[in-house]
Amino acid sequence: QVRLVESGGGLVQAGGSLRLSCVASGSSIFRFNTMAWHRQAPGKQRELVALITSDSSTNYADAVKGRFTISRDNAQNTVYLQMNSLKPEDTAVYYCNARQISSYWGQGTQVTVSS
Repeated sequence: QVRLVESGGGLVQAGGSLRLSCVASGSSIFRFNTMAWHRQAPGKQRELVALITSDSSTNYADAVKGRFTISRDNAQNTVYLQMNSLKPEDTAVYYCNARQISSYWGQGTQVTVSS
């Protein structure tokens, strides 16, 4: 059974930084075609923030390009999202996703950016 556990969220002032972690259990992350971070703000649909493939290619939403960096550590079975220059509009619950044939989600971690 695949399980994803996110951590690292919290309250930060605009311009600050946070690093989110997603630890996988039940499977090695290199077995997944993609791992990604999504977010969902109140009243809005869940959206893709950043994605990393099994060969470490990355893709970012336009809103976070140049500010966020996704990375993976296969030895630690962990995917990270480094978030810099945070803005109030980055406030959301951030979810980790792993996809191969099936798609798996974590429970989410809250990020709140105050102005």
